[in-house]
This record gives sequence, C-alpha cells and structure tokens, in this order.
Amino acid sequence: MVITGMIVGATIGVGLALFGAPAVVSVLGFKAGGIAAGSAAAKMMSAAAIANNGGVAAGSIVAVLQWLGAAGLPVGAKFWLTSALGTLGGIVGATWF
Repeated sequence: MVITGMIVGATIGVGLALFGAPAVVSVLGFKAGGIAAGSAAAKMMSAAAIANNGGVAAGSIVAVLQWLGAAGLPVGAKFWLTSALGTLGGIVGATWF
C-alpha cells in the first residue's frame, strides 16, 4: 500500500512539474508572444514599471516569468522540478494514500 501511494504521489508531482508550472505561468498572462493585455501579468508589469521609474528590473519576478512564458522551462529546470516535486509527491503519497 505504501509503494502504491508513493507511485501515485510521485506521478502527481512529476505532472505538476512538467505541465502545472508552465500552465500557471501562461494563465497569469505570460505568453510566448508577450504579456497578455488585461491579465495579472500586465498588472504585475505595470506595478513593476511604476516602482522602477518606467522599466522592469532585470532579474525581477516579472522579468523571470516573462522569460519563462516566452521560452518555456529549460531542460535543467524541468529536471530539477521533476526531481523535487516527484520526491515530495512520493513522500506525501506514502503518507496520505
């Protein structure tokens, strides 16, 4: 029973890493073609630009999310997220299922 729970949890964790993270970035409005008008991303960018005298600081959360929305997750990030969330999912699955 514990092994089954670990497998279910790990599968959920890997699914979140590979599909959930990019989906959340896209839902916020960070798209491949840029930031979607009227989205949460547009509001975040506006607030960041106001706070930084008209520009968005390199390395800020808005800049990073914009980069992720345009380029997608790099292989290294997918590997890290899959490892971390798969392991965490296995632990949670073994405990809850």
